[in-house]
Amino acid sequence: MPSPEPLPLYGKEYKTDPYPLYRKLREEGPVHRVNFPSGVNAWLVTGYEAAQSALTDDRLGKNHDLGNSAWRERAAIMPEPQHSQLQVHLLHQDPPKHTVMRKLVTEAFTPRNVERKRARFEQLATELLDAALGPAADDPAGTPGGGVVDVVAAFAAHFPFRVLADVIGLPDEIAARFDRDWGKVVQPVGPTDPQRPVYEGRLRGLQSYIAEVVEHKRAHPEDDLLTKLVRACEAGEITKEEQDSIVFQLLVAGQEPVTNQITTALVALLRHPAELRRLQEAVTGEMSAADQALLARAVEELLRYDSAFELTTWRFFAEDSDLFGTTVPAGDSVIVSLCAANRDPERFPDADTLDLDRTPNPHMAFGHGIHFCPGAALARVELQIALRALLTRLPQIRLAVPDEDLVWVGAVLARGVNELPVAYGPSGAAPGGGCPVRH
Repeated sequence: MPSPEPLPLYGKEYKTDPYPLYRKLREEGPVHRVNFPSGVNAWLVTGYEAAQSALTDDRLGKNHDLGNSAWRERAAIMPEPQHSQLQVHLLHQDPPKHTVMRKLVTEAFTPRNVERKRARFEQLATELLDAALGPAADDPAGTPGGGVVDVVAAFAAHFPFRVLADVIGLPDEIAARFDRDWGKVVQPVGPTDPQRPVYEGRLRGLQSYIAEVVEHKRAHPEDDLLTKLVRACEAGEITKEEQDSIVFQLLVAGQEPVTNQITTALVALLRHPAELRRLQEAVTGEMSAADQALLARAVEELLRYDSAFELTTWRFFAEDSDLFGTTVPAGDSVIVSLCAANRDPERFPDADTLDLDRTPNPHMAFGHGIHFCPGAALARVELQIALRALLTRLPQIRLAVPDEDLVWVGAVLARGVNELPVAYGPSGAAPGGGCPVRH
């Protein structure tokens, strides 16, 4: 049964390691009353079967219009007019509108189209690491050695965006002007928060950037996703607000989660030295079919073990409804914990163990049902490339700071670290190259 008092889903202890709490909640039942930093009380679904059921429940809608006044009063949602102009993307739509909008974007992210670009993505990864670390050791001009580097600042913060820009058709000169701070607009703060003016400034900056992108594609159409969206708007298939919202979703949701997932994957491996060494040996040099299979399995297991998408976004019942024996009032927010589902021992044997040979691995890191992440195939390839590149270029990789000093992002729905300082090369090697670590 739900706890009489809402459990807080925030704080350093929770964000550092939410899994003990999720284990406790799963054991108590599938639905729990919880409280978010904004003051919103919500209903949290835990457990694998319960998550699958909730994510395919036609009674639960995503449109914010379904939220009741109690939710709206406290939810730290975007202010107007941006909420109406940028928040009508796929994540906040229900069929039939969701079906129309999703069809516009899925082709660019099919496994076949993503695989065609794998070599290009590998080149982008190499360019970033060359810039951060110097030429590779197998380059005659390269200088082997060791050092300390912040994986986020040097690589993870940039690689997903460069890949995304290539896939959706964002021109290099416009992509170069994207401010990563704009991505923080998906972490809105309440009207009385001291950071509200900073937040609103980021929001206006991103909205102006989106307008520039759309205008450029209107004037210079190409065979790419962004042009396809502009043409769909001109043809009346979607509104201007829906067009801008999809571009917003692509620019923000299409990169930051992959950045975070690179960090959660590396932290997990660094905490499991035997698995790290095994994978590092497999991906260094020419890879056999068995090595490639291990890398693919490892990515799936790392997605399951600690997913960057910790929680889903809001869902609402249009009327008072039963949810696994609990009555949920109309318009109350319902959230599904993907991380709790992915550690459910009823579905995954030894669920708290990192097992790179786990198969099958039906994790829900990308969600489930009609809102399953359309960019899942792209994210999988990005993670394979990123891990291989980092483990190849960072021999003997290890944390450069105590594990307990890692600071986990405070974003409500996400997991990851903002900085990940690692040392590489022989122990005690003098730092050389590499992106400086901020303390």
